[in-house]
Amino acid sequence: MRLTLAATAALTCLALGACSQKTQNDAAAAGDHAAVAADRAGDATASAAHDAAVNTSAAVNSAAAETSAAAAKAGRKADAAADAAAKQK
Repeated sequence: MRLTLAATAALTCLALGACSQKTQNDAAAAGDHAAVAADRAGDATASAAHDAAVNTSAAVNSAAAETSAAAAKAGRKADAAADAAAKQK
């Protein structure tokens, strides 16, 4: 009876040890997956920030070009008005 009990206890310890190793492996794999997900999230954030900077730069350049064109047009209209005023005198 004692031998059977000792053998059962030994097998139980081995089974628990195997379960413990599997649990450790699963936990390590979950940690690895979490690290990969964090890296991907960081990459996505950096990419989005870069895209936003590029889009902002393009918008600023477009606004500057449109402002310059409007200023040139206003200048031409002012010149035309001055020419018309000079002709009327």
